[in-house]
Amino acid sequence: MKTITGKFPLMVVGVFLLASCGGGGGDAAPGAATGRISLGITDAPVDGATAVVVKFTAVELKPEDGSAFTIDLTPAQSIDLLALAGGGSRALLEGHSVPAGRYQWVRLLIDAQQNQPSSYIDLKSGERFPLFVPGGSESGLKLIRGFTVAAGSISNFTIDFDLRKSVIAPPGQAPNYLLKPVLRMVDNLQVGAIAGTVAAALVTADCSPQVYIFTGAGVLPDDLDAASHPDVDPLVSAPVNLDAATGVYRFRASFLEVGEYTASFTCNGATDTPEGEEVLVFSGTRNVIVSANQTTTIDFAP
Repeated sequence: MKTITGKFPLMVVGVFLLASCGGGGGDAAPGAATGRISLGITDAPVDGATAVVVKFTAVELKPEDGSAFTIDLTPAQSIDLLALAGGGSRALLEGHSVPAGRYQWVRLLIDAQQNQPSSYIDLKSGERFPLFVPGGSESGLKLIRGFTVAAGSISNFTIDFDLRKSVIAPPGQAPNYLLKPVLRMVDNLQVGAIAGTVAAALVTADCSPQVYIFTGAGVLPDDLDAASHPDVDPLVSAPVNLDAATGVYRFRASFLEVGEYTASFTCNGATDTPEGEEVLVFSGTRNVIVSANQTTTIDFAP
């Protein structure tokens, strides 16, 4: 199985909050309490690709005590997820009025069909291929995560769309690339970031530098694995890029929920695939605490 691997910031490629939304259900009954919801998506970059465009058509929400309802995006929104890498964002819903209360899940409805150009991936070679999500137009991309929309206020969430774990070119599907979304949703009021530098001496020849972030303190770092593998997987990995203006190697992982994490540096990022078992060499492993609306700074040195 051919896998597009690459560097992606902690969280799926860039948050996008789609500002243009219309139509659809969700209006509360007269006199009922309402709140407003803003929903964004973030993403991580992928080596070998210059664009990963997904066409979003609607958002479906399921109240805990009621029937699911759909908010149509009018017009539909075609978003280049790679353009959102490194903590960028685009609005999917922005201040949309919905019934206040507890919700069970959110579903993103998309137009990503076989042999159709609605959603696509552009490669560095100049080639463009359809991006296919099985059942995407009907079943959508569902995140089963409880959340609350508070009455009389705006609740802001971001959906992390992890391309590094999601984009593959499976045998027999040519010319289509397959998108098997790995998603997570965070409350924007309860997230922070980890950022810092990597000493140039660590970025040796043929190095594909990445900083891997694992949930919890004291984690023994490991590679990306298929869902069937029982060992630990990184929550996200952040690419380490050279700042041409300063000559310093920097990284940043955004939209991390408040809590404890383990961070570690590796030069073997390009060899790591989500479907395989690889042995990566890690260094500088340390525990990191993420606080709300704060950036925790760490530096990796020899």
